[in-house]
Amino acid sequence: SVAVRVHRSRHVYLRAMTNVGDLGEFGLIERLRARLGGSRDERLVAGIGDDAAVWRSGAGYAIATTDTLVAGVHFLPGVAGWRDIGWKALAVNVSDIAAMGGSPSFALVTLHLPPDTPVAVVDEMYAGLYECADVYGVTIAGGDIVVSPVLAITIALMGDARIDEAGRPLLLRRDAAKAGDLIAVTGPLGGSAGGLRVLQAPPAAEQNDGEREMSRILAEQHMRPWPRVDAGDIAVSAGFRCGMDISDGLVQDLGHICRASGVDAELRIDDLPLEDGLMALFPEGARVLAATGGEDYELLLVGGEGALRIAEGALRKHLGMPGVQQLTIVGRITGAGAGLVRVIDAAGAEVALPSRGWDHLAPGGRL
Repeated sequence: SVAVRVHRSRHVYLRAMTNVGDLGEFGLIERLRARLGGSRDERLVAGIGDDAAVWRSGAGYAIATTDTLVAGVHFLPGVAGWRDIGWKALAVNVSDIAAMGGSPSFALVTLHLPPDTPVAVVDEMYAGLYECADVYGVTIAGGDIVVSPVLAITIALMGDARIDEAGRPLLLRRDAAKAGDLIAVTGPLGGSAGGLRVLQAPPAAEQNDGEREMSRILAEQHMRPWPRVDAGDIAVSAGFRCGMDISDGLVQDLGHICRASGVDAELRIDDLPLEDGLMALFPEGARVLAATGGEDYELLLVGGEGALRIAEGALRKHLGMPGVQQLTIVGRITGAGAGLVRVIDAAGAEVALPSRGWDHLAPGGRL
């Protein structure tokens, strides 16, 4: 019958859409969130959808996150050094804690290793892990080792949230943006994406010394990110309640905030602060790299003028740079909406972007 044929056709279509690549990374996250439902544990403050989970623990609040780096997906073996890979594996997790306004404490490390992995590789990765742990006050408390066809490293990182005088957690959340809020970033963008380009296509021999140095600095930005724990702590103390780290690309990450908060935003691409050397090495694409490149691990903060002013002054004092701007306003929340991020130029015209950022399950990793 016609009804049976229609039913079967629909069944085939739905079956064709059951690969995770069809859903995409963020579609899969939403599907899992829906299947798990809301938490019935009243101790949980923040769960799926933020940069890290937060729950009440004793008299305070614990923060936890986890991330994995996979060879050939997140780093290029033979291009990035193993010590740098160890550093980055921990640093990206530290950034998630910073993105909530917290401070990191204890880490568990899982190594996924092919049996023929040289011991020297593990030694070098752990050297980088320990370097990062020492800088950010993290204790590596244990972990696991498993056999794997591909080398990977997974970190589970714990931390603590700052609390107010009433004992409530002070957090940066994705769902706290309001109409009229300003959008700011804590530092220059595009360096990591530029560094990845440098690593994938080494500089030409005819580069001068200045260009070679700029290439080296950008490559280091990609391999050794420096999470902004200081800025996250200062931001929540100054009154910011909305923010996240810039890992998937500024436009993509601002979209996460807008969708979680039920608002729309306007982003001024010409106001984005650029990493030194980005415009010189990539003059045609520098601003697009800054807007969509990702893995900068600066913080994206959304809040009112008062919080911005307090945080700016506190950051200048903290860094000992009284005359150097620390927060750059790059846009504003325009009002209630469905999560639309409109990217405009200095004249107010909408800018068409080749992609909006990273999605691990999308073709080529991009949306």
